[in-house]
Amino acid sequence: MAVKVRPIGPSEHKAFVDVHFRLNKGDPNWVPPLKMDALELLNAKKNPWFEHGELQLFLAERDGKAVGRISAHIDHLALKQPTEQGMGPGTGNWGLFDAEDNEVADALITAAEDWLRAKGMHRVLAPISISIWDDPGLLTKGFDHPPVIMMGHAPEKYAGWIAANGYTSEMELASFKVEIGNGLPPIVNRIVESGEKNPRIRIRKVDRKRFKEEADLIIGILNDAWSDNWGFVPITDSEIKYVSKKMKDIIFEDLVRVAEVDGEPVAFMMVWPDINEKLVKYNGALFPFNVIDLLLWLRKPKCKTVRVPLMGVIKRLQASRLASQLAFMLIEHIRRDTVINYGATMGDFGWVLKSNGPMLSVGEAVGGQINKEYTIYEKVL
Repeated sequence: MAVKVRPIGPSEHKAFVDVHFRLNKGDPNWVPPLKMDALELLNAKKNPWFEHGELQLFLAERDGKAVGRISAHIDHLALKQPTEQGMGPGTGNWGLFDAEDNEVADALITAAEDWLRAKGMHRVLAPISISIWDDPGLLTKGFDHPPVIMMGHAPEKYAGWIAANGYTSEMELASFKVEIGNGLPPIVNRIVESGEKNPRIRIRKVDRKRFKEEADLIIGILNDAWSDNWGFVPITDSEIKYVSKKMKDIIFEDLVRVAEVDGEPVAFMMVWPDINEKLVKYNGALFPFNVIDLLLWLRKPKCKTVRVPLMGVIKRLQASRLASQLAFMLIEHIRRDTVINYGATMGDFGWVLKSNGPMLSVGEAVGGQINKEYTIYEKVL
């Protein structure tokens, strides 16, 4: 039977999420997301990304059965970024991609491209699902083990299907696996010890009692530190409030540190316990039985792995030796607590742009090895 692709609206969001579950359920390394979170991502009334973005979802059907899905979207903040930084005028995206076979993949990608072209876009960066801050890139290395919290997973065959539609690699993202149970390499420890003797430097925990103030501080450092990075799109005030509220349950004071120099906050690092170790058992549903299990775990999480989703040093210090020293100090201070308080033995450091030499060097210096890679593809329409 021929493949038919059609645009859908909010009334069919559940079907859009369900086809993702059906097509991935046989993969032993896929971690089912919470369906309530997957639906909220698409909800224009809840997700503040829609204040600066527009999106169209498509379902592919064969003989009346859903066999794939894709989103086509435009981020108007991304359109305002310099072209040399990856985004820029005329650049649209597609993502949230699943396909039963290559025929379905071709039809979905064509539909997304047609929608973007009709909106005046002349270039595509994909997959991005849906913001560069959410789930960027297609997994192209590391299929043999599950992802950590808020990292993507996809079948190996997708890369070939995307390339067959005329896409080429534009940027690669790396994730490092780091053994943390036995401490960091001696040379890093010496750098940390030197910093700890410097009275100008203070590494402090965040204060949950001042959650909004601390969140604003961290996002301020982040927007400055990452502003020259490839693919950067600023985070808005609405998104700060939304993410702060949504992620508050997995923000722990000893897992978020701020580095101050002469009393000025200049760097930060955030670590999350890998909640995927719990979600893999829930099959996308919290209610009625899994919510108590998760709430009990969140009171005092124990996990094998923790993830470093975000860290940054303000731009004016990035070319200095102090930047590396602060990064190593933040890593070591949090590492100690993850081992003692959370039982973690492994850290996941990423994602890191493959073009970001300094951060790649930090990952290697602490003993990390790249265990997953993600590719963002480009095509001129």
